[in-house]
Amino acid sequence: MNVRPLRDYVVVRAKEEAHVSTGGIVIPDSVAEKSNRGEVLEIGGGKVLKNGNVVALSVKPGDQVLYTEYAGNKIKVDNEELLIMHESDILAVLDA
Repeated sequence: MNVRPLRDYVVVRAKEEAHVSTGGIVIPDSVAEKSNRGEVLEIGGGKVLKNGNVVALSVKPGDQVLYTEYAGNKIKVDNEELLIMHESDILAVLDA
């Protein structure tokens, strides 16, 4: 199943962070920090302004992004957990 977000929504696959400290200690999920990086999978058609004009989104599928800590809503698609969030929750696009 594909998810096609509307307006200024973006579908993001969160990047799994390693749960091992630099010293080699395994950190349990209950205390590990939530990841705030991911890959944009799909984008909506753009933000609709009050005057009816549509502004294109700044991100595109494939972009690696940094987003706010509590951004998005979790959705499950084909047994994969994804996030759907407003583009405004994305703080930056990460360059390789």
